[in-house]
Amino acid sequence: MLDEGTRTTIFELRKKGMPIREIARALVISRGAVRRVLGSGTPKVPRLDRKEKAAPFLDRIRELYGLCKGNLVRVHEVACAEGLEISYPAFTSFCRRHGIGAEPRPPAGRYHFDPGQEMQHDTSPHTIEIAGRKRKVQVASLVLCYSRLLFFQYSPTFTRFDGKVFLTDAFRYVGGCCDVCMIDNTHVVVQRGSGAEMVVVPEMEAFGEHFGFHFKAHEVGDANRSARVERPFHYIENNFEAGRKGEDFADWNRQAVSWCDTVNARGKRHLKASPRELFAAEQAHLHPLPAFVPEVYRLHHRIVDIEGCVRVDSNFYSVPTAVGRQVEVRETKDRIIVYDGPRIEAEHARAVGRTNKRVTDPAHRPPRGEGRKTRKRQEAAARILSLAPELESYVKALGKHGKGPASRLFRRLLAMVIDYPREPLVAAIGEAARYGLFDLERVERMVLKRIGEDFFYQTGDDPGDQDGR
Repeated sequence: MLDEGTRTTIFELRKKGMPIREIARALVISRGAVRRVLGSGTPKVPRLDRKEKAAPFLDRIRELYGLCKGNLVRVHEVACAEGLEISYPAFTSFCRRHGIGAEPRPPAGRYHFDPGQEMQHDTSPHTIEIAGRKRKVQVASLVLCYSRLLFFQYSPTFTRFDGKVFLTDAFRYVGGCCDVCMIDNTHVVVQRGSGAEMVVVPEMEAFGEHFGFHFKAHEVGDANRSARVERPFHYIENNFEAGRKGEDFADWNRQAVSWCDTVNARGKRHLKASPRELFAAEQAHLHPLPAFVPEVYRLHHRIVDIEGCVRVDSNFYSVPTAVGRQVEVRETKDRIIVYDGPRIEAEHARAVGRTNKRVTDPAHRPPRGEGRKTRKRQEAAARILSLAPELESYVKALGKHGKGPASRLFRRLLAMVIDYPREPLVAAIGEAARYGLFDLERVERMVLKRIGEDFFYQTGDDPGDQDGR
């Protein structure tokens, strides 16, 4: 059948008075074809009106499509059993022409982005192997729309805290950020509304202002608007994760960064360049990182439990602070920092993706068998030796041979060291040690006897008392 352009040319040549034979010779077609076109009276190509074998079964096919839950194979089997004689390819073609089981796909369109104009961020649930176990995790990804530079990381969950941690790491990897960050109406960023009417959570809005960008959400159902970041998830799942294992999340994330370096340096046929080469032109248009990039942390207020621990995300971390005291806990990407007022009391590696794990620093626990009384006795003995080091041998012997609780004996000896002059005290204790005397009441009387009149003024001895009073 002649196309519409050839038919239009035939009519134009005929208007100029050219005979049918010359028109046919000029267009290399038969004279009969020229006569049929001129006889139709229009350059439009007529539609073929062919009788369809399945036309009488159209209503029944629509009914069977619903009954068979959209399975065209089963619809074809039932229709053929009821008398329809048609091949399966012809049957599916008939269904497509009448809109049964298939709708025409609208064109996706094409989006153009200038350097530094937009970056897209999204998450996707994947299943990976961590320490020999399959786990469902969240993959967060960021893509620069102009250069297609890719960065992604893994986390057990994706909360607002995880989002700020990931974006901070992504901006450090890129060395800056674009003007706009396109998201998919996630509750991590969106406070209310969607699309153009989306209202950003104040916390995330302040985070964006610090780096110099703002969030923007695409309309609900318009997933093609964020295709730059959606498409790499399939590539990550079927290329990076295929046959790969990791010991923990930190191991997976290190491998992800290394893989991003390789993929970003690899040329892409449709771009006729690699993302790194395009990024060299885009980098000058990015917002540079601020002079200070604060470490992202989540703040908790906890009370030290009876075991001397604080609980964060179902895990327990030891602290040297007294039981029952309220402390401030800062949870960062990979650390747990415990503050008692302005001072750091403890710092631990964060247990990511674990539950009911106990992280204990041996320095926060006294040696086995040393309770509160033992600690008080040791503190008192240490104080005595700091004030009078020459009493070390007597202090050790007092702890072994003294009668009564050692902590009480050391406290009394400490009071004597603080109250009495050094020389008579040391002389009296030296004599007591020579005779194996550990009764502190008698030792104290020996000290007072040595002090005598040099320490206590008797009546008439005070220079200020001239009258003997």
